[in-house]
Amino acid sequence: MVEGDIQIAPDGRLRHCLTTEGMGGERITEILDLAESFAGVNDKVIKKVPLLRGHTVVNLFFESSTRTRSTFELAAKRLSADVLNIDVQRSATSKGESLLDTIANLQAMQCDLFVMRHPESGAAHLVARHVDDDVHVINAGDGLHAHPTQALLDVFTMRRHKPDLSERTVAIVGDLRHSRVARSEIHALRALGVGEIRAIAPRTLLPVDLEGLGVGVYEDIDAGLADVDIVVMLRLQRERMEHALLPSSSEYFAGWGLTPERLARARPDAIVMHPGPTNRGVEIDSRVADGPQSVILEQVTNGIAIRMAVMALVAGTAPQREGR
Repeated sequence: MVEGDIQIAPDGRLRHCLTTEGMGGERITEILDLAESFAGVNDKVIKKVPLLRGHTVVNLFFESSTRTRSTFELAAKRLSADVLNIDVQRSATSKGESLLDTIANLQAMQCDLFVMRHPESGAAHLVARHVDDDVHVINAGDGLHAHPTQALLDVFTMRRHKPDLSERTVAIVGDLRHSRVARSEIHALRALGVGEIRAIAPRTLLPVDLEGLGVGVYEDIDAGLADVDIVVMLRLQRERMEHALLPSSSEYFAGWGLTPERLARARPDAIVMHPGPTNRGVEIDSRVADGPQSVILEQVTNGIAIRMAVMALVAGTAPQREGR
């Protein structure tokens, strides 16, 4: 699925944020740089800027979410937007109304920006193709396809700790097969020219098209973690598995969980990341999740700044660089 062009307006501006695929290193860097300025806002006593004053942002989540939805809501409010959270379980869609009819009704209420999570891949793209020209869509996760803002906040966190990513090795460990985060992250890291990307997982949790994404594949976690600079652990998504792809959780942890002993194979200053929610004792040991190399909570904090940057850019209220 390559639909990156739909998120770019005819004048080259970012109109929607649907995928990191095809986004390009300069545009990603622009988002990261703008997020740096918003990170300062989040440290102030009055955590608000007026960039979305008068705009209405709708959080439309068809899958449960706490962290992502909360950080989008905080990001919108810190940009001074009005925020509408739709309870999908009680909305007209639960009574049979189509997704596009729901969007049309919300547009009729002069809503300006939709943040949407949906279990079906391509749902955000479908909406983006049907909204009015002055309405914007941000994909907060669609099926197994993409989760661009999570990928952007992850690379933002990496860049803050390892400024020159071209010299770094990133290991993505765990359930890559069902991870929209991993796919978006690989596209973003490749666009930024990261030195080496390793995918580490048992064969049953590796996507079939992985080698086409330009990553090295390791089925041995101990070999895969050797001398890496950044370790990204992924949640085991049993709810998306149609068949038994794994042994028990304890056996998975024994074979693939990140323990202090395994982390010692990485570089001494390696950082440990996880997009959450973390399953302690399944994919990561609590001593690692809470240890000095963990930046997991920092990722959550950075999510607000990245989402502020993306919202301001798609809404056209932040300056966008020319010549990308």
